Amino acid sequence: MQSGEANLDPNKDDLPLRANTNHMLVKHYVLDLEVHFDRKTISGNIVLFLEPGKGALAESSDADLELGKAELEEIPEADPSYTSLSSSEQSNLEAQHQFCLNEPAGSQTAATVENYDDKQVGEHDTESWEEEATCKDFTLVLDCCDLTVLKVEEVDVASVPGMKVLLNDCEQPPQAGRLSFTLVERLLALSSARWQEQHDFYRQCSTAPCPRGAAPLSFHTDSWSLQLRKRGLHSPHDFPRVLRIWYETQPTGASVRWTRTQDGRLVCCVYTMGSPINNRALFPCQEPPVAMSTWQATLRAPSLNTALLSGENQAVPVQEDSGLSRWTYYVTMPMPASTFTLAVGQWQEARVKPLTGAHVLTEPHNSGSEASTSDGSSLDKVDHSADQSSQGAPAGGDEGTCSHMDYPCRYTLDQARREAVIPHRVFSPASLLQQVEAKVLPLLPACLAAAHIVLGVHPFSHLDVLIVPSGFSSLGMASPHIAFLSQSVLAGPRDLSGARLCHEIAHAWFGLAIGARDWTEEWISEGFATFLEDVLWAKVQKLSQGEEEERLHLRALLRWRRLHDELQNSEQELQILRPHKESTGVVSESGASTVKHGLNPDKPFMQVHYLKGYFLLKFLAGFTGHEQFLAFLRLFVRTYHGQLVLSQDFLQMLLDHFPDMKRRGLSLRGIYADWLDAPGIPKCLITMWLGSMLCPSLSPSESV
Repeated sequence: MQSGEANLDPNKDDLPLRANTNHMLVKHYVLDLEVHFDRKTISGNIVLFLEPGKGALAESSDADLELGKAELEEIPEADPSYTSLSSSEQSNLEAQHQFCLNEPAGSQTAATVENYDDKQVGEHDTESWEEEATCKDFTLVLDCCDLTVLKVEEVDVASVPGMKVLLNDCEQPPQAGRLSFTLVERLLALSSARWQEQHDFYRQCSTAPCPRGAAPLSFHTDSWSLQLRKRGLHSPHDFPRVLRIWYETQPTGASVRWTRTQDGRLVCCVYTMGSPINNRALFPCQEPPVAMSTWQATLRAPSLNTALLSGENQAVPVQEDSGLSRWTYYVTMPMPASTFTLAVGQWQEARVKPLTGAHVLTEPHNSGSEASTSDGSSLDKVDHSADQSSQGAPAGGDEGTCSHMDYPCRYTLDQARREAVIPHRVFSPASLLQQVEAKVLPLLPACLAAAHIVLGVHPFSHLDVLIVPSGFSSLGMASPHIAFLSQSVLAGPRDLSGARLCHEIAHAWFGLAIGARDWTEEWISEGFATFLEDVLWAKVQKLSQGEEEERLHLRALLRWRRLHDELQNSEQELQILRPHKESTGVVSESGASTVKHGLNPDKPFMQVHYLKGYFLLKFLAGFTGHEQFLAFLRLFVRTYHGQLVLSQDFLQMLLDHFPDMKRRGLSLRGIYADWLDAPGIPKCLITMWLGSMLCPSLSPSESV
């Protein structure tokens, strides 16, 4: 990612990432949203828990410590009955426009555009915002596009009952005036063994009032960002650590797609569509991959619908008096905000009937047996804490120590290492269920088991698969715990459904558990998934070694022809797998950057990152042997799961692991020059593997 902080023309080629992640990081999001099918919007609020970036250190004095002791006494004790207000109580407050009146915790409510005047609370026009910038106040910049922001306020976390417990092991009291800062720091620092307690505090803080007498924050929106300030604060260290943003999406926002299913003219649905702008038109966020965060989300929708999110739990809906249903999801593994996924519609679930093996249909919102809390969450569904004694001591085939930040990692659990087939469900519009039962549901367990054989521990605890309505622009899209498949896979042969399932399942390891630190290096996700889909599908089919080699050879031939044709009919700039070259991963002082060609209208239709990346992996496997290469991929996953990588991380580890590759003339610099930094097909690919076997008409001197 190249540096760049200027306002960019939305019609230009590059996608701006405006968030100043080097100054401040969002560590956790709490979303409370409602879906409005009648006006094709989603409204509510999002609460951000922030952590300052580099250099935000402060000194304390003895006087500060004494004043801090006095503040500490004001924290209310834990109240077992503490809950947020009911939907009806929230609606009453909403009608009175009372959003920041220092009510008891829980008084904040869902907001809609109708509650506000034309000029939103705290909003500045461009001229006044630029004039105010001369005061040198710190500005928090979030990625944002096509959102109507209504109000931004800080949250008084010190008013939450029981937060005092977070200070039990502090050696000294907080500094004067910094009690809330210290509480948030302690909350963010809780170990993964206390994740349930941490998430409960996040939930309580999300409904706490703003500090007494505090004015809303000033904000300004432009084409690509939401910018926030609090008057008189010049440093990220002094900026509020918990913010609540009231907003509403716009019907034309490109992060989600509003459409109708094939089940009737009036049956609507909405889902995240894998847009080039990712989720910035769904909620204000930090889009750069380095801004890895956890989240909780409460989503309300009409009761006939089912809400699927990329959460760890399989949420059980709670019926509200308003006629809406409420789902609550969460994740404990830090992930980029771009991986957040939702799909709300009248989906139906197909299940395998026990004993007989016959498929039966069930209403998805009535399925599931987990115990749920009063707010609809299911914190006990995924047992992260089981066998805590095994943390850090993997056994079996996945030995190694986790190198990622602290979170409840499945790689440390014996049960997860033994679980070849994770819990899974398949959803679709009702009109497609018969085809789903025949072509998708029977294949899913075998595909999951094959992935476990090849890659080891499933990084995520379960998988939901949704067959999305017509109009989905891709064959599939993978997110944590959920994958979308185009209904076009139902019309083709079994191989198409199976291979596409394997491709999306492979993304759990390459693309999600291991992500690209620079979005332009898409081959780290798509090239690996394309390579692995063949391997996994061959396992599912239980082919002999000879049959597998023949099938892999045929798939390679087909892909070669497709790549050859694409490279002859596309811009050379779009054929480069590492377009930033030596600047890959580089960002500006603030953390802002651009994704080269991220908005190019031709890019979504190109397969070069899939195919050229696939052939690079085939080329490298030719040096090591197929089985040895697969064993190395498993080792790489164990080493880098839960982290972001660049091409050099994979390639350097490969060259170090197989020193004979260097002796045979392969080098990091050479791979960059031949494969990643240049357009066309590498000459070494033609001469060493494909030239005579697949394309005799091409001589080694020819380039595409």
